[in-house]
Amino acid sequence: MRRKGTFQFKQFSVAHDRSTHKIGTDGVLLGAWADVSNARYILDVGTGTGVIALMMAQRTAEPVLIDAVEIEKEDREQALQNVLQSPWASRISVHHTAIQKFSPSHQYDLVISNPPYFINSWKPPEKKRSQARHTHELSFDELLSAASRLLAPTGRLAVILPYQEALQFTGSAKDHGLHIVRRMEFRSRAHKPVERLLLEFSRQAADVKDESLILHDQGEEWSEDYRRLTRDFYLKS
Repeated sequence: MRRKGTFQFKQFSVAHDRSTHKIGTDGVLLGAWADVSNARYILDVGTGTGVIALMMAQRTAEPVLIDAVEIEKEDREQALQNVLQSPWASRISVHHTAIQKFSPSHQYDLVISNPPYFINSWKPPEKKRSQARHTHELSFDELLSAASRLLAPTGRLAVILPYQEALQFTGSAKDHGLHIVRRMEFRSRAHKPVERLLLEFSRQAADVKDESLILHDQGEEWSEDYRRLTRDFYLKS
């Protein structure tokens, strides 16, 4: 359900009229897929509207605490607004800072991010939009360095990226002592190429658990697998 500038989920709503990026499939997909088991502290890097942080809160319970970091002031203000209007305001803290400068008092069991991914492509003229979509403000190396610094010994990093960028990110992760342990290929339709890879990394190497998901089976109807994954969030799932 959509009101002007607002996206309504089953248990919370997200205003995104002032945010650089609007609610989209990538963030919801990652928020629903990420493994939150055994997580006590969760960090959402580049929270934008706060949707992933809110999904993390819905999928967990006290005493789990979530930190959300956002470099863009107006986005941070809108994320904070969304958090304060949610049922989990006491468990989510929204920080206006760059992840490179973020120094919390604890490490995280899960670091999650829908990161910027345009590396060498044309940059849109609007500064905010460019910053949110391009890696010149947060490179893959900087995100991986932050994750390596902030993850607990048994912590995990979860991201979503386009296919080619995901391959590059996976290669770079090894240089930071992070190993791919779970991976999901996402396609809009069965005959389409892989459009996104959802990746989970750990400090401990392990056999990779491979998964796949298709958005549409026929026509514009969502597949049963996609409905199952997102049913706790989307009103129509």
